Amino acid sequence: MDYLIKNAVAVASTGFSDARDLRIRGGYITELGNALAPTQEAPETVIDASGCVVWPGLVNTHHHLAQSIMKGVPEGLNQDLGGWLSSVPYRFWPKVTPELMYHAARLGLYELIRSGATTCADHHYLYHSTTSSELEDAVWQAAEELGIRMVLCRGSATETGSHEGMIEHKIEPESIDQIIDRLDTTRKKHHQAGPDAMKKLVVAPTSLIHSSSPEGLKAQAQWARENKLRMHSHLLEVDFDEIQAHKRYGQSAIDYAESCGWLGKDVWYAHLVHSDAHAIERLAATQTGIAHCPTSNCRLGSGIAPVILMAEAGVPISLGVDGSASAESGSMLQELNLTWLIHRAQNGPDATTLEQVLEWGSQGGADLLGLENTGSLAVGKAADLVLYDVNNPRFAGVHAPLMSPLMCGEPVHVKHSFIHGKRIVSDGCVAGLDEADLTRSVRNSVAALLKNA
Repeated sequence: MDYLIKNAVAVASTGFSDARDLRIRGGYITELGNALAPTQEAPETVIDASGCVVWPGLVNTHHHLAQSIMKGVPEGLNQDLGGWLSSVPYRFWPKVTPELMYHAARLGLYELIRSGATTCADHHYLYHSTTSSELEDAVWQAAEELGIRMVLCRGSATETGSHEGMIEHKIEPESIDQIIDRLDTTRKKHHQAGPDAMKKLVVAPTSLIHSSSPEGLKAQAQWARENKLRMHSHLLEVDFDEIQAHKRYGQSAIDYAESCGWLGKDVWYAHLVHSDAHAIERLAATQTGIAHCPTSNCRLGSGIAPVILMAEAGVPISLGVDGSASAESGSMLQELNLTWLIHRAQNGPDATTLEQVLEWGSQGGADLLGLENTGSLAVGKAADLVLYDVNNPRFAGVHAPLMSPLMCGEPVHVKHSFIHGKRIVSDGCVAGLDEADLTRSVRNSVAALLKNA
């Protein structure tokens, strides 16, 4: 179905700042302008965008969807990353069934969609030696049903290493042969090439420093590049990464990553909170990117990633919500709002601009994921876009309505949302999802998780 979106308050478009109308045909943006008239030669649905601002869909470059049913676990509320990992995700990891994973994924994707996201990169790490393929299938199924772009970052561990949670909960790692074989099965079944693919696979060992061997990292990097797949992991979220890198490998974490083939344009890391000048220089020189996750980093007391210095050096910047077990939120708009604010607290009121943060949360993420034909509103781009309803009291006093969702933050109301031209939110309702049923399913999932933990 084709659409003509008309009469928006404002459109965050590339190269056409005064546009109020937008035409979608065959899944792509074909026209931006004012007073566009419905076409006679091809039927299209006209959507009245009065009272709405139109943004490119937000691109989440780091998530853990499984954690959507692990929010606010009391034991982990006041722990740092190491303690929290053992008390929350690693405690529940072996107990997550495909059914629980499916409901967790639906909840996480619902939260993203209702905040304005159209793409999710999920760092799915619930793999061990005896993992059923059905656990991963549940993630793909949930994404396909809701119509969101899904980038599955396939986590792995080849050793328990210094991850106390894996040791404590007796999680048996995979062998490197298992990892490669299972990756290849997923690649053949799901991965799509191209700058606006709906499904992509990424090679994503869960931790470079704590649960991977140098040989395993090199093998995965080689396999990823042979198959033209991107690479992702956690790095320097806490200073323990740097300590362990020196202890185990005699070099800094960033130099160890580079020695294993894990820097480059096809690589991005979540967090990078404890990046020093040398790390930033190597990231910039190799064009290795960051998924900045400020909410989770604040929640766990990990610190604030130096993304202002990174951006100045030329490091590619994107934003991620991280897992909801360490943020209690799956909102991309929350991450944009906090990113805008937190660096001003550190660096002054001109440290971040609204336009820069929106770009990090949209085109910046799309480029890192290899989805360059998404992430912005321009003729020829895939029609991934969101209509925020700003015709309500909390936005009424804002003098710059286009950026009001970012400035004012949650709660927001997504009136309509499109992914590759398909409407996935209509008049505030997420297609194919009943909120009451989702709530019941998630509550039952939490009860089942606690019963078996």
